Amino acid sequence: MRTTTTYNHIITNPNTFINILIISFLSLSLFFAVKHFSTTTTYPQELSRTFSITTKSPFNNTSTASLSSPSPPPSPPPPPSPPPKPENVVERTGIVDDNGAMTDDFIIGDYDLKLLESNESVVERDGEKDWGRVGRFRVCDESMKDYIPCLDNVEAVSRLGLSEKGEKYERYCPGKGKELDCLVPNPKSYKDHIPWPRSRDEVWYDNVPHTRLVEDKGGQNWISRKKDKFIFPGGGTQFIHGANQYLDQISKMVPDIDFGRRVRVALDVGCGVASFGAFLLDRNVTTLSVAPKDVHENQIQFALERGVPAMVAVFATHRLLYPSQAFDLVHCSRCRVNWTRDGGYFVWAAQPVYKHEDKLQEQWKEMENLTGRLCWELIAKEGYIAIWRKPQNNTCYLSRNLDVQPPLCDANDDPDNV
Repeated sequence: MRTTTTYNHIITNPNTFINILIISFLSLSLFFAVKHFSTTTTYPQELSRTFSITTKSPFNNTSTASLSSPSPPPSPPPPPSPPPKPENVVERTGIVDDNGAMTDDFIIGDYDLKLLESNESVVERDGEKDWGRVGRFRVCDESMKDYIPCLDNVEAVSRLGLSEKGEKYERYCPGKGKELDCLVPNPKSYKDHIPWPRSRDEVWYDNVPHTRLVEDKGGQNWISRKKDKFIFPGGGTQFIHGANQYLDQISKMVPDIDFGRRVRVALDVGCGVASFGAFLLDRNVTTLSVAPKDVHENQIQFALERGVPAMVAVFATHRLLYPSQAFDLVHCSRCRVNWTRDGGYFVWAAQPVYKHEDKLQEQWKEMENLTGRLCWELIAKEGYIAIWRKPQNNTCYLSRNLDVQPPLCDANDDPDNV
């Protein structure tokens, strides 16, 4: 009966009924507002995700409605951090000292004050003296485009007598006051180098405009000309089938050579166009290629244009400017060299190795005799290639007779004093 009476009271009392409707409407509005807000906004983790709405009816009874907001979607991953800014590259200029380190603390040395005074000019600007600069060198005549100072000293070479030692290919720098006073010009129509590794196989004709080598060595697979370029097939006098096949043969003859691991630095004497050194670069071996400036119009120009380390030099009466223990392997085509690192290898590719003509056989016997006196061990001979190994220590040298030639160097002869 009490329940019925209460219900009738609510119906018959309009104020109470209106209050209940208002409270219900507000509750529903708040519910939908919270729901909408939770779907568009990510709440902080600390906030509670449950909302309680408490209403009090006129019957002094308290009712609580608990509204739980739906879980928000997972937050997207943070954007990746930007890459670090590159460090500023510091460029330095200076002089490389005896230890191979760059230094800007160096002494200029002696210089001619009279020359400086004769080339300077003074201009008054705003009451201050503006010291001028030394004038530029003029450009040499076009006919001197292949001139190499000290090597093309015609006056000094003409005073030399005829000799088979090769002195005419050595350096003879002019005396004081006779130095070259102009800049050697580039060849006409000179172009920028073709970049490596394409330069190994081709260079611009205009950069080395000489055809003598093509005429003399074209049949040996050294070099050929195709339109505006020189092409290098990779062959040589003793490896007309290509440098790679030649290097493979050497590796099979003496596996301990192990290019790129045990042999890392090589010297190629009489290098031609430096195909031997060019293809050794692919095997992680750095090769210095040397050759004289001879009738073939400076082979070293081709080597440098190809991007191979090279220099104009000859083994004659002077040491090369490199200390002892410098090379793991010396390669020589039609020449004789007695200089490698202790335990290093000497590879001789020449006609006396494989031809049986009387004159060539005599040269082979001379080579065997010389290498025996040098305490070199012939470790492999195949086809036109012979390979010797230099001893690791001086035991053999000390056991030689005193009259054996060549004699040992004096005790005060520093092999590193170049």
